Amino acid sequence: MNRKEFIQLSATASAAAVLPWSCTGFGADRKYKLGYQVYSIRDRMVNDPVGTLKELKAMGYEDFETYGFDADTNKIYGYTPQDFKAILNDLELTVSSGHYGLSAFMEASDGELRRYVDACISAASVMDNKYITWPFIEEPYRNLDGYSLLAKKLKLIGQQISETDLGFAFHNHGYEFADLGNGLTGYDIIADRTDPQQVKFQMDMYWVMHQGKTTPKELVAKYPGRYVMWHIKDMHKVSRDYTELGNGSINYHEILPDPVSSGLEYFYIEQGGNFTENSTASAAASAAYFKKELQQYF
Repeated sequence: MNRKEFIQLSATASAAAVLPWSCTGFGADRKYKLGYQVYSIRDRMVNDPVGTLKELKAMGYEDFETYGFDADTNKIYGYTPQDFKAILNDLELTVSSGHYGLSAFMEASDGELRRYVDACISAASVMDNKYITWPFIEEPYRNLDGYSLLAKKLKLIGQQISETDLGFAFHNHGYEFADLGNGLTGYDIIADRTDPQQVKFQMDMYWVMHQGKTTPKELVAKYPGRYVMWHIKDMHKVSRDYTELGNGSINYHEILPDPVSSGLEYFYIEQGGNFTENSTASAAASAAYFKKELQQYF
């Protein structure tokens, strides 16, 4: 996709967004809402979260995954969870998952971790989240000891959240699949030392394909029913950085696993950076490509 094609696709997405659903080809028989991880448009969310959500809705996005909840102030994007939920209700939007700052508690005591998770549970329940998601692990813990500690933390959090109506999930990157010796990976440790019923997975397909040691279909076959959420983003053909859907090297027609075998409940388009024009235009271009090429699978 060159610059001209990108601009044309973005314009088409903007124009289509104002049409009724029946005119856009976004079928009424869809099983899943079109989701977006708003970290992808964080430059806009910081300054104008309500206006940004309105623009994303106009592109066709209906469900979101948040980031940035501050437990100390009980605020997200400057709003209390109650006020943010009221905004979502007014816009007829949902937030089914949130990335919470759990990775900061790797060295915390069990009591400190439990208190933080309690705050996350309270906020998530108010916003009607379905999942609290662990988003990443800091570099010093990307080793055998670190993953062993992480598995203990995930197990504790999973047990705590299982006492509520919420679910808990771990989001992968690529480093979890690095060989730690004798073919053992951090992902093996996470998966094998946690309860599949209490610790679900959010599969980031970009990172699975980027690390190149396995595929989404192979992971689903190995851990069926555990991948309740997917992140969908494309990989630039040259730099291998993020890029808009349809602008990269990942052929989603070939790599998408079966949603039923996966246990899929929600999916989110994501682009953490490397925008062709800007974050807003990229969100529109990815939505347009998804509705044209990938909606049939969802």
